[in-house]
Amino acid sequence: MNTFSTTTTISNIQVKNKVLSDTMKLLSYTLIFGGLASWFSVASGAGFGSAMVSSIAAIAIIWFVLPKTQNSNKGILTAFAIAGLLGFSIGPMLSHYLAMPNGADLVIQAMTGTGVAFFAISFYAQNSKKDFSFLNGMIFFAMIAVIVLSLLNFFFLESSAFGLLMSFAIVLIMGAFMLSQMSAIINGGETNYISATVGLYLALHNMFTSLLHLLGAFSNDD
Repeated sequence: MNTFSTTTTISNIQVKNKVLSDTMKLLSYTLIFGGLASWFSVASGAGFGSAMVSSIAAIAIIWFVLPKTQNSNKGILTAFAIAGLLGFSIGPMLSHYLAMPNGADLVIQAMTGTGVAFFAISFYAQNSKKDFSFLNGMIFFAMIAVIVLSLLNFFFLESSAFGLLMSFAIVLIMGAFMLSQMSAIINGGETNYISATVGLYLALHNMFTSLLHLLGAFSNDD
């Protein structure tokens, strides 16, 4: 009985380690692909219209295609398609900031901040072994609130300060989401590395763009 229990435990650990390893590998590849897509978007002078279409296409794939492909090899192609579309969508925003005198520094700072946050969160999740699934409900409602308030600000308030507040909230929410997602992978709550990769990619994408918005705003105040 003890032998069976030990074997089962070892098997579970191996499965968790494989999901984590596969997620990190695919996430690395998709981040590179997304970065190349962003560069192509900037180099080709993509406009905000094409960026919007790209974002909508990425959301449509996440909603309608990913659930049908995440359990097969087609899911890998789906993850790359999402990364490419999201990467392309931020091209006009990157062009805007790169045109600023210190734009390149701002982009590097946003990338560095996002990377440091991700590795710190991953390190904490791996070493604490805590289950942070209790955050999921709060994250969901917080994102709904941010979306509604952002739309309200865009159409009615038009407040730059409120926009910055929303960007700061997104940074915190994405950090919480990454913690919850990494915890789920490490503790066995998430067993699909493709959906895990897409979730983490989205969090990193949103955190990067929000950090860039904040850094750009404070830089303009100087």
